[in-house]
Formats: sequence, structure tokens, C-alpha cells
Amino acid sequence: MGLYFLKELFYSIADAFSALRFSFFAKKLSMADRRILQNHFPYYARMNPKFKPEFERKLERMISSKEFIGRGGIDEVTQEMELLIGATLTMVLFGWKGIQLPHFNRILIYPNAYYSTVTKTYHRGEVNPKFGLIVVSWRCFLEGLVDESDGVNLGIHEIAHALKLENLISRNDEYGFLDPNTKRQYRAHMQEEMKQMKAGKFSPFRSNAMIDEDEFFAVVLEYFFEKPQSFQKHRPDFYQTLVHLLRQNPLVVSPPTETSLST
Repeated sequence: MGLYFLKELFYSIADAFSALRFSFFAKKLSMADRRILQNHFPYYARMNPKFKPEFERKLERMISSKEFIGRGGIDEVTQEMELLIGATLTMVLFGWKGIQLPHFNRILIYPNAYYSTVTKTYHRGEVNPKFGLIVVSWRCFLEGLVDESDGVNLGIHEIAHALKLENLISRNDEYGFLDPNTKRQYRAHMQEEMKQMKAGKFSPFRSNAMIDEDEFFAVVLEYFFEKPQSFQKHRPDFYQTLVHLLRQNPLVVSPPTETSLST
């Protein structure tokens, strides 16, 4: 009982500190920040103009409430790093009014793939719920932004893991934000798709999705944001379920241009 109380107290203090950080260190986007987003963040560059003010407000709150920490030789986190990682968080969560994944209040940034002493392997990124961390390799993160045609995006992938975990954390105000009925519909699609993939039949999703249910969710969200037109073409019902689950339609919020269209 005492250990549980201390743990809950620690989490409460961490959440309070995150709220205070936003209150006292609220950041505002400059014109230079907007140019970075326009030039390097396709979702923002293509975004329907009517959605941009809302996206910018949510991004300001996101980068104000998270702590970005350099590791492995990154001595200083640049404004570009904060903006692009923060924009990816904002993109995935854009459909909700106030969801910000408060449990994951620290973002660790390594320059390249990094060695884990726990798994004894090199990682491109990971999520650590015990310490409230989202970890990314900056090089791998940028590679995911540059090429939208492959449906692979490290930032989306790791944030998808964090989103799924945050939904299960009962100690904060964001518990259970994923609609239960839509989750059931999603699960039915997932099970059918995994069955098809394991049988060697066509699937628009890459094979990593078969590893487990968590990886499936992360891979599907990458495809949802990077190749929405292909997703809708090949799996229209599944696509619509994700539209309801994430409360946004990328084809409406950020319509693909002719150069970004890919089957």
C-alpha cells in the first residue's frame, strides 16, 4: 500500500510539473517556425488552411508541455527537433480537443540508432511507460518524414505505441479516450487482416504488422497518415473505422497532392 501511494504521488507530481511548465513556459510559433513546418512537415504543408490555426495552437501547447532531451552526443536540442517531433505528436492526436499523452512527458533524442543494454540490440526508437519516455533516433525520424511513399514513419510508430498505452493509464484524465465501440470494430478488422497476412494473402500493410497487436496498431497508423488514399482504396471499411477511432480524416484535413499520391 505504501509503495503504491508513493508511485501515485510521484506520477501526480510529474503531471503537475508538466502543467506548470506549460503555464510558465508557454511557447508561441514564430514565422521561422512556420517556415520549418511548411518546408519539412508535409501534413502541415498540405493542410487545409481552415485547420492550420487549430493545429498551431495545439502544437504550441504540445511543445510547451513536453521536455525534449538530447542523448548520445546531442548536446543541444534544436528548435527544428522540437517542432517536427511536436508536430508529429500533434498530427496523430489532432482529432481530440485536449489529449496530449501527459504520462509521456519526456522525449529523448539520439542522433542515430542506439544500443540498448536491456535488449542487447540497436534501437531506432521505443516507448518506456515506466519512466514516461518516448525515444527516437533523429536520423531515423527524419527519414520517416522525407519519404511518404513507403508508409514507414518512426515518429508516428512510437507515438502510436504511446497513444495506446496512455489510453490504459487510469490515474490521469486521459484514461479511456479511445471510443470502446470503435475499438471493437478496429479489433475485428485487425484480426481479419492478421489472418489474411498469415495466410500469405495480399495486405497493404508491411509484414512487421504481424509481430503482435501493438506492432499492428503502430504500422497501421503509419499507413493511415502516410498513405491514406491507398488505405482507403484497399481497405475502405477499415480506413473508415480508423477515421472514427482517431477522430480525423487525413484526406480531408491534409489532402495529398499529385506528387504525394501513391498506390
